[in-house]
Amino acid sequence: MPPRKHPQDLRSHRWFGVDDLRSFGHRSRLRQIGYDQADWAGKPVIGIINTWSDLNACHAHLRARAEDVKRGVFQAGGFPLELPAMSLPEPFVKPSTMLYRNFLAMEVEELLRSHPIDGAVLLGGCDKTTPGLIMGAISMGLPAIYVPAGPMLRGNWRGKVLGSGSDSWKFWDEKRAGTISQDDWTEIENGIARSFGTCMTMGTAATMMSIADALGLSLPGASSIPAADANHPRMCSAAGRRVVDMVFEDLKPERILTANAFDNAIKVHMALGGSTNAIIHVIAMARRAGHALDLARFDQISRRVPVIANIRPSGAFLMEDFFYAGGLRALIGEIRDLLDLDCLTVSGRTLGETIEGAEVYGRNVIRSLGDPIYGEGATAVLTGNLAPRGAVMKPAATDRKFHRHRGPALVFEDYNHMADEIEREDLAVTPEHVLVLKNAGPKGGPGMPEWGMLPIPKKLLKAGIRDMLRVSDARMSGTSYGACVLHVAPESFVGGPLALVQSGDEIEVDVPERRIHLHVGEEELVRRRAAWRPPPPRYQRGYGAMFSAHIGQADTGCDFDFLSAAGSIPEPEIH
Repeated sequence: MPPRKHPQDLRSHRWFGVDDLRSFGHRSRLRQIGYDQADWAGKPVIGIINTWSDLNACHAHLRARAEDVKRGVFQAGGFPLELPAMSLPEPFVKPSTMLYRNFLAMEVEELLRSHPIDGAVLLGGCDKTTPGLIMGAISMGLPAIYVPAGPMLRGNWRGKVLGSGSDSWKFWDEKRAGTISQDDWTEIENGIARSFGTCMTMGTAATMMSIADALGLSLPGASSIPAADANHPRMCSAAGRRVVDMVFEDLKPERILTANAFDNAIKVHMALGGSTNAIIHVIAMARRAGHALDLARFDQISRRVPVIANIRPSGAFLMEDFFYAGGLRALIGEIRDLLDLDCLTVSGRTLGETIEGAEVYGRNVIRSLGDPIYGEGATAVLTGNLAPRGAVMKPAATDRKFHRHRGPALVFEDYNHMADEIEREDLAVTPEHVLVLKNAGPKGGPGMPEWGMLPIPKKLLKAGIRDMLRVSDARMSGTSYGACVLHVAPESFVGGPLALVQSGDEIEVDVPERRIHLHVGEEELVRRRAAWRPPPPRYQRGYGAMFSAHIGQADTGCDFDFLSAAGSIPEPEIH
C-alpha cells in the first residue's frame, strides 16, 4: 500500500495551492465562477466525466446523476467539477460509434491530464462509452471510478415482455415476412423502450458495464441497477464519496487491472452470455493496462465457463429480472471457484470480500454451474484460411444446426450491395447458402459498423427461414442473435482472405473444432490475390484520415497504434 497522500501532494495543489502569479490567476477564475477558497483549499478536485447529451437516451439521466455524484464528493470533503465528453449514442452516430471510441478515450485522457484533476468519476454506459472512458482513464493513471448508466426498464407490447434490440430484429423480420401489420409495428415502437437507460438485454452496453464491475472499476454490483431505480442515484453518491478516499489512497487503475482481473472479467463475460463486441474492447483495455491479451485466451476460458445467466439474446429474461434475481454479485458468487477472489476493487476490498452475503433469488434467471443454459461460454474463436488471425461467433445464441455447416457463399461486396440485393424476390439463395459481407471492418466500414447480423433474404423469410450462416469482418449488436461469424481478421479492405471469396465458393464452419475454412485451392487463391487491388482510402482528411492511418485490426482491439504504444506522457508544465 502506498502512503496516504496529504493535501500538498495533490496534483491540483500545483494549480491552486502555490503562492505565485499563475496560481493567483487560477484561483481568481474559480472565484469568477462563484467558488470560494473553502470549496477547494486542501481538497481533492474530482473530475466528473459526463457523457450525457440530448441525443443519448441511454444517458438521458446522467445530467441529474452528475449532481448525485457531486453530492457524494462534497459529503466526503472533495471539490467536484463536471467535464463533458463525447456522448456516442449508439442508435444515432453514423457510420458507427466504434469509429469514435478511441476519440473518446483520447478526450478523457487529455481532459484529465490538462486540467487540475486529482481523481475521476466516469459516467457512461452506452456501448462504446464504457471502454472509451476506461481506456482514457487507464492511460492517464489517476484514481478513477466508473459509474454505469444502468439498463432501462422492460419493454411491453400487448402483455408480452420486449427486449430492446433483440425484439427489434425479431419483429422486423416478421414485418418483412408479412406476419405482423404496420399498426403492430408502431405499437412495438411505442413500447420497446420505456425509460432512460441502456438496452436491457445482455447487449454490449450491459456486457461492458458488467465487465467494468467484474474488473473492480465500479462499486460492487453497480452494473445491475436499473437506471430508473432509486438505488441508482444512491450508488452515484456513494461513488462520489468513495473516489475522494481513492485519491488519498492513490488507488489507481494499474493496481486494480491485473492480468488475473482481466481473466475474472472474461469469465464473468462468458457466464453472462455477453456480447461478442466485448472481446475487442477488453483486449484494447488490457493492452492499455500493459497485458498482451489475445483471442486465444478468450477461447480457452470459453471452453471452461458455461453460460448461466438466462438473459436475452442467449436466454429468456432481461436485466431488470437479473437485478431482482441478485444481480452481478450473485452471478459472481455462483462462479467464485473459477475466479481469483484476491483481486482488488475500487471499493478498497477484494473481489471475494465484495460478494460476501450475495445470494441468488431467482434460479430461473441465474442458473448454477451444474445447470447452465449453454455448456460452454458465450463466444467461440474460429481460425482457418479464411480468418488466419481469428473470427468470433456466439454459439449460445445460434441454432445448433449451424455449429457445423458447409455451404456455397453468396457474396456482397459492401453494405449497399447487400441492401440492394437482400429484398429481391428472385435472389438466387437457399437456406444452405453462407451470406458473406466484405468491406465492413475497421478500415473498410469505416469503423467496423454493426452490420454482421446480415438480414435473412426476404424470399427465405416468407418461406419460414429465420437463421442462416453469415460471415463478415463487421461487428454485430450485442442484442443480436443468429449464426453470425464476425470480426474476420485481417479484414477484406486491407487484403485479408475474405477479400478473395467469390459467390459459389464453399465455406465450412465447425464450432466444436473452432475452424472456418474456404474450400478453394491454393493456386486459385494465389491467382485471385494477384488480381486484387486495394480500394481507395475512405477518408482524405480530418479525424477519419487519422483513424484510417492508425487503427488496428479486430484481433488486437482496434486501438490506435500511437495510443497503445508504451511510454509515459509528462505532466503539463504550469507557467
